[in-house]
Amino acid sequence: MEIKELHTFLQDALVRVEAQIDASLRSDVMLLDGTNRRLREHPGKMLRPMLALLVGGALGKNTPDTYRFAAAVELLHNATLLHDDVVDGAACRRGLPTVFSQLGAGPAVLMGDYWLVACLKLILGAEKHMRQVLELFSNTLGHLTEGELLQLEKTSRADTSQADYLRIVYGKTASLFETSAVSAAISVNATEAQCRAAGEFARQLGTAFQIKDDIFDYSEPSAALGKPVGIDLKEQKVTQPLLCALETVPTQEADAIRAKVARLADHPEWEAEIRTFVRAKDGMARAARVMDRYINEALACLEAFPASAEKEYLAALARYVGDRTL
Repeated sequence: MEIKELHTFLQDALVRVEAQIDASLRSDVMLLDGTNRRLREHPGKMLRPMLALLVGGALGKNTPDTYRFAAAVELLHNATLLHDDVVDGAACRRGLPTVFSQLGAGPAVLMGDYWLVACLKLILGAEKHMRQVLELFSNTLGHLTEGELLQLEKTSRADTSQADYLRIVYGKTASLFETSAVSAAISVNATEAQCRAAGEFARQLGTAFQIKDDIFDYSEPSAALGKPVGIDLKEQKVTQPLLCALETVPTQEADAIRAKVARLADHPEWEAEIRTFVRAKDGMARAARVMDRYINEALACLEAFPASAEKEYLAALARYVGDRTL
């Protein structure tokens, strides 16, 4: 499936979600409003709102609160990206200069705060289940922060284990996918069992999505990929492809590779050696097999959903995550 097919299927619903987002971000402060408008001109794939809309449609009929929560999750996602760009010192995002690179750290943090407040206001305006969903989003914000801080802690030592990695992935990525799905299920009064299935589907999907991104980081640069590669390794992050490669060698050799990752800031010439090691040990292919397991687990969760076009698109979305090229 091409992502544009999903955009077409959800076209009318996405218009409603985007209208909610735009209305939430309007301001009479020119710098704020102008920057928000520029950011909204390049909204990205909108995967998380689309996930919410599909889950709501698969488990009932989307309500005004479904659209509200779908908009809120995209606002939260972008708030974290604005903050992440400051933490990472990122110059570009989606092929464009970041707010951080154009305006500096202070304005970028404040912009992220504004998007976060807009997210919370949308939830507070819900017709039903406001408290339940507010708690869900609050927990997710905690997971996002913990995931980022754990990654920062582990980066300095390059001692990330598989368990550490999965906790980081859940915090930074999968928890927000989970919130997208569960808040949508709640908005259509899905059963408790269906809410659990929706959350588990999204958690597995989000984990697979992040592993795919981590595989891209070890890919050869190409115009088709549409994004820079090698950034995570330059930042000394131990991700799934490297973890898979490290599993294939004796402890002493694995420790030597980790020591080089930990000192990459001082020895950038080691990057090529580490990338060669990952490829030589089939780290990317092994990571892809790990990703496929998560996709299959996500697909199994859909057995709890009644038959519908939305359910079929959820399955297609899971397969898209594994097949995507950017």
